[in-house]
Amino acid sequence: MTDPAPQEQAEKKLTPPDPPMVPFVLGGMAIWLVLGLVFLSIRSTMAEHGNEGWIAICFAGVLVALPGLGLMLVHDRNRRRRHAAARDHAHE
Repeated sequence: MTDPAPQEQAEKKLTPPDPPMVPFVLGGMAIWLVLGLVFLSIRSTMAEHGNEGWIAICFAGVLVALPGLGLMLVHDRNRRRRHAAARDHAHE
């Protein structure tokens, strides 16, 4: 078996995945929020066992994700610009 030509190797160059990031942040926020609401519904049981701090941890997770959401919105906007520029450059 022969090796592919150098030009073919250059065309098959691997690029890292570049998925949109906002869905990941929103998914993480939703998980923290759902867990917080579940823990809120069983607050008395958690207080009996000394675990009432988990409710605050879950809601803090949602609050800490807000700056991350803003950052990922900017990232995805720039990602769309990069992809559009690459597409325009490929059509020239």
